[in-house]
Amino acid sequence: MPYLITGATGPVGRSIVAQLRSKGQDVRIITRDVHKAPANVEALEGDFTQGDLPASAFEGVNRVFLFPAQGGVDAFLKQAKAAQVEQIVVLSSLAAAMEYERDKTSWSALHHLAIEKAVIASGIPYTFLRPGSFANNLLFWVHSIQTGGAVYEPYPNSVQAPIHEADIAAVAVAALTQDGHQGKTYSLTGPQALTRLEQLNCIGTAIGKKLHFQEIPVEAFQTEMEKYMPRPVIKMLLDYWSDTVTAPDVVLPTVEQVTFQKARTLAQWATDHASDFSHQVLNEHVASK
Repeated sequence: MPYLITGATGPVGRSIVAQLRSKGQDVRIITRDVHKAPANVEALEGDFTQGDLPASAFEGVNRVFLFPAQGGVDAFLKQAKAAQVEQIVVLSSLAAAMEYERDKTSWSALHHLAIEKAVIASGIPYTFLRPGSFANNLLFWVHSIQTGGAVYEPYPNSVQAPIHEADIAAVAVAALTQDGHQGKTYSLTGPQALTRLEQLNCIGTAIGKKLHFQEIPVEAFQTEMEKYMPRPVIKMLLDYWSDTVTAPDVVLPTVEQVTFQKARTLAQWATDHASDFSHQVLNEHVASK
């Protein structure tokens, strides 16, 4: 009996697939591009946000992992309900808890809360996963590190507890494969609260390079980021970084409580992703001067 996984080509989804396959479980995925599908899965082409699903998508499926894609989930939930799916594990966000003033206007909080409400309204038993800061967001630094060995951003001393995507996946796999997780909401963080400078140093250690965090004004960051991100996302980041200067992220023990394994450190994440920050480009850049 297969598990149906959406978002399987992203970092969390791909790790869920790998962990399920390592347990000998059958996996079915829905993807817009089957050529990007992980190995050893049944890949169906379709866009679940548009209700564009093959008739066979839910055949034999009892449990589903739902990625919070843009575009809505109503059509997907309608089909899941009709197929008598027994449980949906939903990737949400810690912002959906609305614990902080910044969350009231946060793009992430509003988006993920809307998905949670839609799942609850569907009547399908659920488990919500609410991770905080994704360690994978640090991959945004790749180009800057490769080309100059430095990061140019505000708030170097703000403190987050980044979580490894494999730990989010491990909690998802536990919720999918074990009983007792229905109706639960799991708030998730990494095992350490680190300044953004310390986070950069973890990457530097992993790739064997001294990296620098050059603090720049908020206004300069906004101007530069508007080339790459919508303004609501930039505001969300800046509000979060500003708040966590004086009110650091709280480290939560949930990963270990659910999986019975210690959460992976950011140093481990940096080691796992050292090739992403490959200094080959940096070396070529330096050598050309």
